[in-house]
Amino acid sequence: MNQLRGIHHVTAITSSAEKNYDFFTNVLGMRLVKKTVNQDDIQTYHLFFADDKGSPGTDMTFFDFPGIPKGVHGTNEISKTSFRVPTDAALSYWEKRFDRLEVKHTGIKEQFGKKALSFVDFEDQQYQLISDELDKGVAPGIPWQKGPVPLEHAIRGLGPVFVRISQFDALKGIFEKVLLFKETAQEGAFHLFEMGEGGNGASVIVEDNPNLRQAQQGFGTVHHAAFRVADRAVLDEWTEWMSQVGLPTSGYVNRHFFESLYTRVAPQILFELATDGPGFMGDEPYETLGEKLSLPPFLEPKRAQIEKLVRPIDTMRSTKEFTKE
Repeated sequence: MNQLRGIHHVTAITSSAEKNYDFFTNVLGMRLVKKTVNQDDIQTYHLFFADDKGSPGTDMTFFDFPGIPKGVHGTNEISKTSFRVPTDAALSYWEKRFDRLEVKHTGIKEQFGKKALSFVDFEDQQYQLISDELDKGVAPGIPWQKGPVPLEHAIRGLGPVFVRISQFDALKGIFEKVLLFKETAQEGAFHLFEMGEGGNGASVIVEDNPNLRQAQQGFGTVHHAAFRVADRAVLDEWTEWMSQVGLPTSGYVNRHFFESLYTRVAPQILFELATDGPGFMGDEPYETLGEKLSLPPFLEPKRAQIEKLVRPIDTMRSTKEFTKE
């Protein structure tokens, strides 16, 4: 089997695309590379924040579901998303930035030999920044060149995905025997699994925790996490492999920006395998990525209907100049 290459994207749920856009653009300095709709619910937005060019392994995406209940954190959930920054010194910059912008955080701590800074957004979505200073695994992306964060401190991709689980042994079996992850370290209840080249961009940290209440999905929680495969041929290999081992899947799904396969590996833990291409630059030039409503070809005939369903959101940035501070 071709090993999974690393983290592809993480998709979470927000109750406000507007506030979400403001937080990721003006606080985190990540680039909106695609403003589109949920392909399974065309009246709701799907926003993609990533590195400068929308590279695979760098995008955090959000379904905008106004009016849904707030999620409940607990066991059996994808509990935290990480973002990679270049150095330990960058974490000190972010600690000061978060204090200035009144973002709640825990201070800098260390786990599995890497320094990290955990924080939450306006909906109690759980995140951390992790330092790449000692990282030797999957290469990072390229920070948003024109964003508000100095490039030497800026976010450059996704780091470890955290999973909190009530039945650790069952998940460990799927990770190792089906997904071909390797457990490389343990600290207390936390287990580090790596895939492919390993490192921050190819890790899942599992917390063995049967004691917390059952998590409930809603805004402020993660919907699913995706892992990278090279292309359709490799995706088809994984589809066949999962069929052989008896793990149910969605079958092939064409998301236009990438091709996908979904599987539920535990209660409320939905994983996706996604191809590295075609990517986000097929229908918009680099200079104005994410500024217009982008639709896949099969939804383009419904553009007039969709534009009436979704409220306008101003995502124009090419005419603005951000002050790096």
